[in-house]
Amino acid sequence: MPEEQVREKARKSRLVRDSFTMPEHEYEVLGQVKKSCLKAGFDIKKSELLRIGVALISQLDLATLQNVLASLPQLKTGRPRKT
Repeated sequence: MPEEQVREKARKSRLVRDSFTMPEHEYEVLGQVKKSCLKAGFDIKKSELLRIGVALISQLDLATLQNVLASLPQLKTGRPRKT
């Protein structure tokens, strides 16, 4: 096996940390789905739920994605002020 192929197999996918803001009621949905999964007999992490969402988004056509985006409330960008 050529050396380059060995190196490619040895590389792991790099993990990226990020932060984001979402409305509280949308964030609560993650908790509700987690509870449903526990009742169904398996544990799931919030990050896994978000990754599932990304996988599903990648399967949407652009028209559907645009319609869903239009149905979401607009959020202010940036961090909230500290009180």
